[in-house]
Amino acid sequence: MKKYQEILLKVLKKIKPSKKERERLLSLAEKALEITNEVAKAYGAEAILAGSLTRDTWLKDKEEIDIFVLFPESLSKKQLEKVGLEVGKKVVERLKGKIVIKYAQHPYVSGILGKYRVEIVPCYKLKSAEKIKSAVDRTPFHVEYLKKNFPPDLSDESRLLKQFLKANGIYGADAKTQGFSGYLCDLLVLAYGKFLDVLRNASDWKPGEIIDIEGYWEEKDYPRLRRMFKGEPLIVIDPVDRNRNVAAAVSATSFFKFKKLAKEFLKKPGESFFFKKKEMSLTVKQFRSIAKKRRTKFLFVVFEPPEIVPDILWPQLRKTTERLKNILHQYEFSVHRYACWTDEKKLAVIMLEMEVWELPSVDEKIGPLIFDVKNSERFIGKYKNSKRLINGPYIRDNRWIVEVERGWKSAKEKLEDTLDENESILMAKGIPNFIAKQIAKKFKVMDEKSIERLIKTNKEFGRFLKEYFKMESLA
Repeated sequence: MKKYQEILLKVLKKIKPSKKERERLLSLAEKALEITNEVAKAYGAEAILAGSLTRDTWLKDKEEIDIFVLFPESLSKKQLEKVGLEVGKKVVERLKGKIVIKYAQHPYVSGILGKYRVEIVPCYKLKSAEKIKSAVDRTPFHVEYLKKNFPPDLSDESRLLKQFLKANGIYGADAKTQGFSGYLCDLLVLAYGKFLDVLRNASDWKPGEIIDIEGYWEEKDYPRLRRMFKGEPLIVIDPVDRNRNVAAAVSATSFFKFKKLAKEFLKKPGESFFFKKKEMSLTVKQFRSIAKKRRTKFLFVVFEPPEIVPDILWPQLRKTTERLKNILHQYEFSVHRYACWTDEKKLAVIMLEMEVWELPSVDEKIGPLIFDVKNSERFIGKYKNSKRLINGPYIRDNRWIVEVERGWKSAKEKLEDTLDENESILMAKGIPNFIAKQIAKKFKVMDEKSIERLIKTNKEFGRFLKEYFKMESLA
């Protein structure tokens, strides 16, 4: 136990804000909150501070201040958006910052003040979290709950958990990370106590694990809960909304990665769990060597990503990747594995690792049994006068058979043909709207050789490839 404590104390010294940092950020937060309340008052609204600042669980180098403006429930959604932006802009102007409009459930103002950002988020002032109109409406209830229930002596325990997750790439409930939110970290610490207790419990989690701090549900209800939150490996009932899973964003990969890391740290603790070195980018030489050993074929669809928030971009990119994989399978091109990546600004890449990427010219079509006269006539009629017919119709094992010239012999050609369409046709093929719009403008299908230049020039893309090939064990 002494060894654990020595390590955790060293880590805390590195991740805990200094007195100067605390004073600077809290002073700015106080000033921003005061101004926001002054501006909001004219709209019949009030402002509150949200996020980790309210419970002293924030990490060193934090540069973001979250302020929520609570408007009367009588406002329509359109009115809320309008006055929310008005308040946000006025606040940032008074703070002499730069105004940036961002989008979540609805648009909001982000103010840039040097290295700091002040987010001014509008929401409704409601009596119950179960009557929310959008996800952001829950935040004031989260703030109030933790203000009442989160003991100050657990603040550093939450910091340790957040840093542990952050260093290992699973901190954040955003669509890219699919990990643990800050609120979820605070709840896990509240449920289990010390950081080490969180790890001890997490190492024993089973898929479908249920944590219900307020005891809303009896154990006999757990099967029902698992059906309600089907496909979600971790179920943490929101203390302010019994029908919501706070851990809904946690993917199976993040769940098992945390379990494994918890076990490893408890077995052999070390500071390295909290401060991971940045992975080196894959080199062209390494890529060539790996591709040669795998004896698969790599195809890359490259295009410029749409200018949308990451929480919309990543799900659309993943859906597009899945759709292209399915289209290739329909034409007998077998995809071994697939992945996608984007820098969210200038480059988006869909990678398809092919098991079967070329097919013979001849394609055998097996028809109905000869005794099925009606369908036999239909089959013969379809192929007998086809320009693609090579042989047949002939009979094998009492079935009609034809050999025709295959339409698509190369997966690369099929991909290019599939994507070389206008926006509406791409959407009809199952490509999500924002991605369809970008691909309709311009795209490239690249193979291993043509992607090498990108590996050389884009280190982040090289790191993505390295992670793809690494695929660490989660068991």
